[in-house]
Amino acid sequence: MNTTTLRVSALQFNLVWEDKVANIQAIEKFWNELPADRHLVVLPEMFSTGFSMRPSEFAETMDGATVQWMRKKALKFGVYIAGSLIIEVEGSYYNRLICVTPLGEIMHYDKRHLFSMAGEEQYYNAGKSRDCWNILGWRILPQICYDLRFPVWSRNDQDYDAVLYPANWPERRNEAWKTLLRARSIENQAYVVGVNRVGLDGNDVDHSGDSVILSPLGAALSELKPHQQGWLHAEWKREELDHVRKAFPFLRDRDVFSV
Repeated sequence: MNTTTLRVSALQFNLVWEDKVANIQAIEKFWNELPADRHLVVLPEMFSTGFSMRPSEFAETMDGATVQWMRKKALKFGVYIAGSLIIEVEGSYYNRLICVTPLGEIMHYDKRHLFSMAGEEQYYNAGKSRDCWNILGWRILPQICYDLRFPVWSRNDQDYDAVLYPANWPERRNEAWKTLLRARSIENQAYVVGVNRVGLDGNDVDHSGDSVILSPLGAALSELKPHQQGWLHAEWKREELDHVRKAFPFLRDRDVFSV
């Protein structure tokens, strides 16, 4: 089934450092406030642990408890649910953005650009694949946090309608976060979800959130105050997307990149 209107929600909340049980419990409480008509729900980067550099202690397999929890939520509520977590595959670790469909099927994307300032590349393997997901006829490009700084990787080759950026982006660089999200939206004429955490992590790094859902023109459709916890809700309209791209056909003049 395809839809011309996609109802999207994203959760900005205070992650408990390296505590899977506490984070799932927190999401469950917020879930009670979620409207019943959602199509897609997006959670922050490493939503079950925070941005941990201890994958050997917290990694799960694709059959692990957190993925199974996502599957149960997707099946029960008939939604697509997406969020990144630490995944182990044959002894290698990935910062993996997982999306579970309402039928319990799984799509995933492995973070391409690993954050060297935190030593992420020392513990995790970089993803190599840039694939779009089909969600009810909408072509969705999955990305994760630091990928936001690399526009060639997310350049719209007229192959997607929206892009997801779950993140653990620190408050001290929040102007870059807000600016780059709007840049990615405007230059790619795409809807954008930038969903960030709030609060202190285990390294005393503060996060202000500044989560936002953007239109194809870079306008905020939904946003939260800094440090606020809660849901963002927006509706993506096929008619609006088509109008923007027809009225401003910039993508036809794009440069061609190969990565």
